[in-house]
Amino acid sequence: MNTATERNYRETLDAAALGYLQRHQAQHLANEQHLFNLAVAYLMACYGAAKVLAENTVARVVSELRSGGERCFLDVSASTCTTAVIVDPASGISHSVPLHLICQLLLDNPERQRR
Repeated sequence: MNTATERNYRETLDAAALGYLQRHQAQHLANEQHLFNLAVAYLMACYGAAKVLAENTVARVVSELRSGGERCFLDVSASTCTTAVIVDPASGISHSVPLHLICQLLLDNPERQRR
């Protein structure tokens, strides 16, 4: 597939996944995983998407839906394996956050481990 065609296909899958999730969300409030699986199956059946591509597409769309009005984003191209670069487009400021700090505050937090 050439780049433009591949980009159009991914955009089509993104739009299809978003539409499917929005249409069926109310039916699956108690079971998000079931809705996720149904959306993946929908992309595979209706758009011929490979399972991995369908899963990645639905996961990305779910993540975007959950983030809602978040204005900051992770700059993957500027981040490294030890540093996350978070950009605030409203102010134009980039923040470089060491991953060890993220792990320390979020993942290794004793409060989180008790849950």
